[in-house]
Amino acid sequence: MRQAFPAVIAMLVCVHASMAATRVAASLLVLHRGYPEWMVGALLSLFAVAPIALSLWAGRLADQYGMHKPLGVGVLLGTGGAAVAVVSQHPVALAVAALATGGAIAVAAVGVQREAGLMARDPSDLKRVFSWVALGPALSNALAPVVVGLLIDHVGFRAGFVFAAVLPLLAWWLAMRVPRSVPAAAKEPASGSVGRGALALLRLPALRWLILVNLALSSCWDAHSFAVPVIGHVRGMSASAIGLVLGSFAAAATVVRLLIGRFADRLDERAALRAAMALATATCLVYAYLPGAVGMMLGSAALGLALGSVQPMILAMLHRVTPSDRHGEALGVRMLATNAATIVMPLGFGVLAAATVPWAPMWLMAALVLMAQVPASRIQARPGH
Repeated sequence: MRQAFPAVIAMLVCVHASMAATRVAASLLVLHRGYPEWMVGALLSLFAVAPIALSLWAGRLADQYGMHKPLGVGVLLGTGGAAVAVVSQHPVALAVAALATGGAIAVAAVGVQREAGLMARDPSDLKRVFSWVALGPALSNALAPVVVGLLIDHVGFRAGFVFAAVLPLLAWWLAMRVPRSVPAAAKEPASGSVGRGALALLRLPALRWLILVNLALSSCWDAHSFAVPVIGHVRGMSASAIGLVLGSFAAAATVVRLLIGRFADRLDERAALRAAMALATATCLVYAYLPGAVGMMLGSAALGLALGSVQPMILAMLHRVTPSDRHGEALGVRMLATNAATIVMPLGFGVLAAATVPWAPMWLMAALVLMAQVPASRIQARPGH
């Protein structure tokens, strides 16, 4: 199965890029039509609604049937949702597209992450595997905003949504070339100290601390996704320039994940996580003072280095602190928690920016990530069950 790993990563890139393209195009379209900033925040929040309902189900589906079934659901949601925005750019249509493409990546990602975890040869290999898995969102976030910005500037908004609708179909074409398999049941039974419900996994202290840290850092990612289009619009930047700023963040995240794959054996997970949090805090504090598009690109790249290194560490640690036959459910719990925060945070960012200044959400995240150093210091990164 390891030879299928590149195709598995490419599937994740395609489905995630569909969501990223829809998110950028919809946000810029709302601003272009003169709607207030809080509406951008509300729209971004909708990308996280469907994952709350689907994440735990997707985890159980992946544990029981393997990757193809959750990926198939994701492809249907991604293509269908983006197609709605192709037909109509009414705010209601954009809301439907946000719901569907957000649900698509949640369902597909759980299946892909579960499959990738099975491909790891040993605990040290988990970091390497998940550094490549994390490249999926990084590559899609690097390429999709740039492509969509160019399509909007030179063709129109509808072309950006067409691009988003085609990408999941490419993911399914790749999936058809990967052998179908059902994950083998774990040889050892689940720990008796952990209940059978997915939420009972939170009885594991290390998993609770991981979820809290993940919430703070994923919210920081959301704050950047919100702040760049809003600040860029206020400063009169073009869609292409805004796309380049977002792309610089994702490019830096890609580079750091490649480095993690190269030096995985020497990396102390908890120390690397806390260092990344410190860099994210400092960057969020100074982001408002960075001059012009070049300054924003440099700041976004620094934030990309910090936040880009986090997901491989968290996914590897999650697999090490949860029972081996519950990884799909644990991934679903993580996805549910982060997306629940993503519903609240962008809307809050919109209200905060409208009431104060456009870069206030970045200051808020600096404070929250700083406070998250406490649970990060309590994570015991030792092999789980």
